Amino acid sequence: MSESRAHGASRRVRRNRTIAVAATVLVLVAGATAAGVISGAQGDDGATTAPPSRSPKPSASASQTPTPTRPAPAQTPTPTAVPGFDKAARSIDDPASIWVVSDKLRPLNPVDYEPADLVDVPVAHTWDPVLRQEASDAVVAMFQTASDEAGLALASNSAYRSYSTQQNVYDNDVASLGQEGADLSTARPGFSEHQTGLAIDIGPASGACSLNQCFADTPEGQWLAANAYRFGYLLRYPADKVPVTGFEFEPWHYRYIGVDLAGEMHRVGVTTLEEFFGLPAAPNYG
Repeated sequence: MSESRAHGASRRVRRNRTIAVAATVLVLVAGATAAGVISGAQGDDGATTAPPSRSPKPSASASQTPTPTRPAPAQTPTPTAVPGFDKAARSIDDPASIWVVSDKLRPLNPVDYEPADLVDVPVAHTWDPVLRQEASDAVVAMFQTASDEAGLALASNSAYRSYSTQQNVYDNDVASLGQEGADLSTARPGFSEHQTGLAIDIGPASGACSLNQCFADTPEGQWLAANAYRFGYLLRYPADKVPVTGFEFEPWHYRYIGVDLAGEMHRVGVTTLEEFFGLPAAPNYG
């Protein structure tokens, strides 16, 4: 081979080598770049990880707990006044009032008072009963209702008694019971509810237990105790109120006070006129 051809071949060899080296370098660079990309996409354990994401900044509504909205309070209505029972609607001093309170501290005024509207009471009786018209009408209705509702027959044993009649009754009791015994069972003249024409002693038409405490245990006595208020009558001398009324238990003695007052006393559970009207107890004569 001539020198010129050998020299030309040598240049081609060097050029080819240079191209080969350059290509090798490019391959290596490309491989390194690819390895870096793969390394960034994989964790140290080879697991593929998602590229880091940029967390959005929390909004003001998400980062702060919203203050709950409190509803406006409803306007409280002004309470309506409920009228109470008027204890001053009738007199408790006037003997003509159906609310008059007569006890050992409260004599009738005048002491010989006599009602102006007395009438005969058309009911079964021992002695002819006389009462004031309003009280008489109520007794007739009460006796009839006892018959209609419970098949009971009631009778009057005593009703209105004048001052002079009450004097005779009291004197007889003093003679048989003594002063103390009479004062426990019978009012003195001028202090008696019977004199008002508003009180009546009631018993069974059969006469069993009439004017006796055993009347309380009879069907008639029990019906009256439970129902008399419906007709305006009050069991005036209860067994547990002797220190208040001053009289022993008389389950037969009923006093007319009107439906309104009798109903109110029944509703509130007060059993004596003294307690209901705030009067002093009257165990003894003043």
